Amino acid sequence: MKDIERIARAPHPSGSAEHAALRGYLMQRLGELGLTVRTQEGQFPADARAELDRRGGRAAPRVPLTNVPLTNVLGLLRGSDPNLPALALMAHYDSVPGSPAAADDGAGVASILETLRALSLDRQRKRDVLVILTDGEESGLLGARMFFAQAQEARRIGAIINLETRGGGGKANLFQTSARNGEVARLWAQTAPHPAGTSLATFIYSVLPNDTDLTVALPHGYSAWNFAFIGRPGLYHSPLATAANLDRGSLQQMGEQTLGLAQALTNTSELPRRAPDLVFFDVFGLFAVHYAPWWGWAMLAVALVGYGLLALRRPEPAEMLRGGGRMLALVVLTGALLWALNMASGADGPVNYYDRLAAIPWLQAVALCASLAMTVFLLGRRPLSVSGEVGLVLPVWLAGAAFQAFAPSAAYVLTVPLLLGGAAALARGLAPRRRWHVLLVIVAALVTGYAILLGYALLQAVGPALPMVCLLSLLMAVPVLVPLRAPMPVGVVRGIAGLLLVVALGVALWVRWDAPAASIATYEQARSLGTKG
Repeated sequence: MKDIERIARAPHPSGSAEHAALRGYLMQRLGELGLTVRTQEGQFPADARAELDRRGGRAAPRVPLTNVPLTNVLGLLRGSDPNLPALALMAHYDSVPGSPAAADDGAGVASILETLRALSLDRQRKRDVLVILTDGEESGLLGARMFFAQAQEARRIGAIINLETRGGGGKANLFQTSARNGEVARLWAQTAPHPAGTSLATFIYSVLPNDTDLTVALPHGYSAWNFAFIGRPGLYHSPLATAANLDRGSLQQMGEQTLGLAQALTNTSELPRRAPDLVFFDVFGLFAVHYAPWWGWAMLAVALVGYGLLALRRPEPAEMLRGGGRMLALVVLTGALLWALNMASGADGPVNYYDRLAAIPWLQAVALCASLAMTVFLLGRRPLSVSGEVGLVLPVWLAGAAFQAFAPSAAYVLTVPLLLGGAAALARGLAPRRRWHVLLVIVAALVTGYAILLGYALLQAVGPALPMVCLLSLLMAVPVLVPLRAPMPVGVVRGIAGLLLVVALGVALWVRWDAPAASIATYEQARSLGTKG
């Protein structure tokens, strides 16, 4: 935190006096930790200089009159065997204009400094550690592009850990890895004290247009890990992104995962090699599970057997079809409602990206109320027969099979709940009611708890533009909750669903008409004053 307080004492965009002063401080800190330090020099291209001027509130001249230096800070902590490929730790030390950047990327830089302090005490360390503090990341990954195109040190790297943020707190997730990540994911799962990360996140990130410095490094074939936290999203690029507003638990977790990996990598002679992708996810931050993707088919088979045997006890094809229809109706109607409420919240016109980030907690409340309202309305009235319950699961099973076929590393979000629900269904056919009822409660608690956390994280990531992602949580939780529900009178169902819808609409309209958030990036505030659009 002492480093972050210094890093975030003021905004430090590339080319500014504060940025140069921070560079001097970081070089001094690296030297104190025993590293050999140098800089890599370059220049901002003209278009990037113009963007810096725009963000800084200055009118960019047609022909820039001054150059903006592009300066990476590089440090080397030597190990006992310089012939081994080095481990690189990378973060960027520039900020956007107007933001102190305690998180983006003060948290990454400070985590690296503390990791280096711990590594410097390890006299058995074999592998060199290369530190890359890049400049110009906020202007298009300029420092990373310069380093990997020109620096001699780039040829010595064997593995790389990159640290980023988009916000001011939350779990520091492993959200991106190098390709064919089997050994990479396994090493993370074995070394992280409080792991946070999923192969679902790596899959989603792979199809998004987002970039970090690691994007430039990945084509070189290094073993790679990318960590970031995205909680407190309103603090992204914000003038309020101060050291005092940074979540210290997030910083601690980011550092723990970085140090755990770094210690393992610097004390081994063999780096992770390319291996078939694994499914991996943390279980409530307590430990990480990883397995080969083909296990998903086995999970689907267990679910099919369990639910199939349950349905055969008293087969009612018509009820099964009605159950499947209810699940399809729940998905379609909830998705349509979430879209409509998002439009009501202001997404139907021009929006300020940073204002929408600040609204994410309210948008999460809208999504929760809308999802609960539709679930109560469609499933809370009359009891389903056993065949009806199985029919409810059938569309989920088909979705899980499609997920498993086309994105096997991400399909665990459906295959694991189906496995647990199928095992509970099997128990219902074989064990006395008292025993299987307890099992149902345990399964429902585990699956629903994970589904809520997953929905929360997905809405943090893409909620302002795509709130329908929380349908994935519904598909996980509804099949394991329905067997435990007590049917309610029609009047009660309508009352609860109506109240939840009123709350959801009220919050959505409040988001639409509320004043622009104080956390909006300074270079965007002029566009937002007095209007949400």
